[in-house]
Amino acid sequence: MHPSSFTSFLFTDIEGSTRLWEETPGRMQRALALHDSIVRSAVQGHRGSVVKMLGDGVIAAFADPLDAIVATLELQQALGCTADTGGIALRVRCAIHVGAAERRDNDYFGTAVNRAARVMGVAHGGQILVSQAVAVLVRDRLPANTTLRDLGSVRLRDLSTPEQIFQVVHGALRSEFPALRSLEAVPNNLPQQVTSFIGRERELAEVKALLATTRLVTLLGVGGLGKTRLSLQTAADAVVEYPDGVWLVELAPLADSELVSQAVASVLGVKEAPGRPVLEALVGYSRDKRLLLILDNCEHVIQACANIAGTLLRAAPDLKIIASSREPLRISGETTYHLPSLSVPGIGDHATTDALLTFEAVRLFADRAAAVQPTFRVTQQNTEAIIQICNRLDGMPLALELAAARVRSLTVEKIAERLGDRFRLLTGGSRTALPRQQTLHALIDWSHNLLSDHERMLLRRLAVFAGGWTLEAAEMVGAGGEVREPMVLDLLTQLVEKSLVVLSAEGGRYRLLDTVREFAQDRLVESGETAATREKHFIFCLDLVERARSELKGSLQAAALVRIDADRENLLAAHGWCEQANSGAEAGLRLAYALKPYWLNRGLLGLGYRVTHEALARADAQSRTISRCGGLADAGQLAFFLGRYSEAQALLEESLAIARELGDKVRIEAVLQPLGMACLGQGNEMAARGHLEEAIGIARELGNNRELAGGSNALAQLHRMAGDLDQAEVLYDEVVTLARHIGDGEIVAIGLLNLAMVSVDRGSSGRARVLLLEVLTIAGAIGSKPAVQSVLEVSAGLAMFREEWGNAALFFGLAEALAAQTGLQRDPADEAFLGPRMSKVREMLGPEAFADAKAAGNGFDYDSALTRVRGWLEGVS
Repeated sequence: MHPSSFTSFLFTDIEGSTRLWEETPGRMQRALALHDSIVRSAVQGHRGSVVKMLGDGVIAAFADPLDAIVATLELQQALGCTADTGGIALRVRCAIHVGAAERRDNDYFGTAVNRAARVMGVAHGGQILVSQAVAVLVRDRLPANTTLRDLGSVRLRDLSTPEQIFQVVHGALRSEFPALRSLEAVPNNLPQQVTSFIGRERELAEVKALLATTRLVTLLGVGGLGKTRLSLQTAADAVVEYPDGVWLVELAPLADSELVSQAVASVLGVKEAPGRPVLEALVGYSRDKRLLLILDNCEHVIQACANIAGTLLRAAPDLKIIASSREPLRISGETTYHLPSLSVPGIGDHATTDALLTFEAVRLFADRAAAVQPTFRVTQQNTEAIIQICNRLDGMPLALELAAARVRSLTVEKIAERLGDRFRLLTGGSRTALPRQQTLHALIDWSHNLLSDHERMLLRRLAVFAGGWTLEAAEMVGAGGEVREPMVLDLLTQLVEKSLVVLSAEGGRYRLLDTVREFAQDRLVESGETAATREKHFIFCLDLVERARSELKGSLQAAALVRIDADRENLLAAHGWCEQANSGAEAGLRLAYALKPYWLNRGLLGLGYRVTHEALARADAQSRTISRCGGLADAGQLAFFLGRYSEAQALLEESLAIARELGDKVRIEAVLQPLGMACLGQGNEMAARGHLEEAIGIARELGNNRELAGGSNALAQLHRMAGDLDQAEVLYDEVVTLARHIGDGEIVAIGLLNLAMVSVDRGSSGRARVLLLEVLTIAGAIGSKPAVQSVLEVSAGLAMFREEWGNAALFFGLAEALAAQTGLQRDPADEAFLGPRMSKVREMLGPEAFADAKAAGNGFDYDSALTRVRGWLEGVS
């Protein structure tokens, strides 16, 4: 963490504002406006700045805590005069604390800010409190008629270390107040925490809101997510609302559900009557009490907890309960809250340290690492490793704390490297913690041991999925033996409810946290079911893409692409399994062949080429079969799009030779078109024309309109390169007509892009604009990044024609940035269109200005680039 400086924070709040709003809303509105004006004037008049207004309060920052005190004295005196506040007495409680803070986006973050808010929380209306840190800095500099009164050490509601509190006493202000609203003011057994409460601001607010409207809130989540800490903090914040106490009942140590009632009675100090059930005594005690009960770690005694909670809630109308569990209690009146992981930055994010520290997981890791190694800082050098740690550990607080403890002896880079064996690395938790909280393995094992045999079977089989799955996938892969397919839905639901499987917010897909998945994979290996389960997983993946292959060429393309997007990681895992599977070579070639249209559309050319090349390289994939023929053709086409023309030609010629040996005209025609373009890339126009004309002839003979469109488009490229725009345009029009007829949006987009280039060549910017906007619409519908990349390139040429030199260079930069992501290189005809134009733009702008404009384009992300080019095209006349 990098504190920018020590800052003094002033927090204020109007006591009883809710009642005032209800009784006199009109007068209160005017009074609040006067209040805001008085506070702003006092703060800004004493070298402070208002950070934010929060409802009826304010947060202000000062460089010097003395300025904060003087400003607070001034605003309290002004607010004490009802003439200045519209006739309404506003009792404002104030607190000042000083400490290190991080400033981002005109706001402050860190423990000092939270501490200041907690100090204010114990104050009364009209009272000014300061922390010991402030008292030390101002004690000898106080203004006239002002003193500090030591109110002693107080437990604040953040549950961390107590704070020595001082009251600012001034002759013009009230000086006597009731006891502070600290944790000591209400009976409770909330434990003091030795570490700060980091993150969870949104979750804390949501749980507090739920507790205000319901009497039983159950926090759900896998072990280590911080359910207990959130329960305690929620209770601490609400302590003043429960005059009869806030009581924590720790259930994890209990081995017998019969002991739950006794544990609750023990915490509440309730004695059972001889010969009568303990629960009866609890009902009698709580019947007229206003108290909050925390039932922590219910999962292993869930039925007993449900019975006790239900009985007490029915008997005691003013009692409320917060429960934490892996699964719901399932009783009337229960509201469940699924606790998410801490927020984590994305893999590959190159964020500044300040931006990185906006993520809760990073803040927690940094805080705990600094606790064991005081010199630890988040730096630009270690950000990548920290991002990896936070992601690999799923933003799980306990796992992050165990990892941070290793900073004593390892660099964060070494920790990130060793997370492949996380269960061995993440040990050594607090000696005072429960045994299951001392190692990551023990934590997951605790949940696993509470499952039924059938639940364990399904959980370990689900570990073969990478990146999630659907119910249908779980039924296909998870069923077998004692787990019959009709059972899978109920078992999967139970695993979700027990917080071991995560259901997506949309409700259609499931996933395992990486930590749980690794644990389940170990159990799968132990069971001896790995090969059989992975074989089922492969069959599911192959069936998925083979069914989608035909859809990727027609009107159902967009939906098929989305389905494959969701299962991309599963498909890569299935590809990897082919190295070990029986008949893996043939199956791997089938998988690679089915996936080729997907790689092209999504601009994942390098990945697609690698997968296809690996499938072809397997020892059992060398026979000259139709599968190898298709794999070679796909690899050759991908190599062509990557600009590797010589490599593409070699692959495609081998594919063509096999197709001719097999006498397969469909395969022959499919290979000839990309082979012609590869020859063109090598500068052999004669060979290119021969291959393309043969391809078109076979396509007409077979009635294959899609391949006819592809071949005609490629032949048109030759005409356009030769300057024969008339012939090129005729062929491009035929391509678009054929593609619209068969419903292939991608080929329609290609034809329109080429017609747009012809329009630019002819000087028709208006027609080019219309064509490019239609391509953007199609690209949006099917999610085609290559189509958007081409729109950017053609737009650069169009801008050059319009002598908009800056826009031309900018769009060129946008296209180059996207090409770096997709790997798609311009074919010779497209390069002949764009290359000379960009040379002209460079000449007109000058090398330095051209480079600057291009670099500006390189800095756009995909969505911003799309917005920019669309806006420009819509304005072109």
